[in-house]
Amino acid sequence: MENIIAKSPEHISREELIALQKLENQKAKIKRRSETGILIGANVVMAILILLPLLYAISIAFMPSSELFTTAMNLIPQHPTLENFHQALVKVPLVRFVINSFVVAACITFGQIISCSLAAFSFSFLEFKGKNILFMIVMATMMIPGEATIISNYLTVSGWKWLDSYQVLIVPYLTSAMGIFLFRQFYMSFPISLYESAKIDGCSNIRFIFRILLPLTKSAIGAMAVYTFINAWNMYMWPLLVTGSNELRTVQIGIGMLDSVDSQSITLMIAGVVMIILPSISIFIVGQKQLIRGMFSGAVKG
Repeated sequence: MENIIAKSPEHISREELIALQKLENQKAKIKRRSETGILIGANVVMAILILLPLLYAISIAFMPSSELFTTAMNLIPQHPTLENFHQALVKVPLVRFVINSFVVAACITFGQIISCSLAAFSFSFLEFKGKNILFMIVMATMMIPGEATIISNYLTVSGWKWLDSYQVLIVPYLTSAMGIFLFRQFYMSFPISLYESAKIDGCSNIRFIFRILLPLTKSAIGAMAVYTFINAWNMYMWPLLVTGSNELRTVQIGIGMLDSVDSQSITLMIAGVVMIILPSISIFIVGQKQLIRGMFSGAVKG
């Protein structure tokens, strides 16, 4: 092969040229496989490092408390047991808390999809005075932390006699600046002629939104649904402040109720965490493609 390379181009035969091309293709294939193997190995290592806390939590959930508090470092339970899960369900009404969280998260998700799509339609297709200023004000609310308004919100709902009810958990979160921004960026990728043609055909704004826009924005709706549901499922401060009975508490508060001064509470609490984290992980796994596609779909117009 070195002899072929050493020859001048005019003295290389067709067979030698084919052999040289095969050699180059083989080297390129080996290089691509090596790079792919390195990337896969790096991804596997990173995945293990990221999932290690979750895997260890699952291990603790099946571990008796006597194995956890020892001088030996037990990463895997020597005598796996389901008693921690049973005690977690017995000590607090965890099933009721899961139902409450699911109802609240589902209602918030549905409400934000409707309200944010309506607001985004106004900012994208309608023309009115102060539209850009109003949109800037809406976006500015994203810089205000929730803790800064939680007291004023509490005083408001307390004056309305909403405490310890489903509406106090749902209504304050029925819209979000993040959702309006996501839908608006997606709608901006549509030509204005789409809306003008629908108006010429006699289509009302509401019908245009629900019959044309929403079916075309499934990826944005999927991203919004996953993002909103997980955030609503993980709410802690607001439900803790406005609820006082087990009938309306959510799962995050229920996990805190499993904690006590005895050492056994650690394994009980971890078992509860494993049980309540499964729905959010399942939602994320099912909707991760829609989440990624929706986050980037409105970034490029056309």
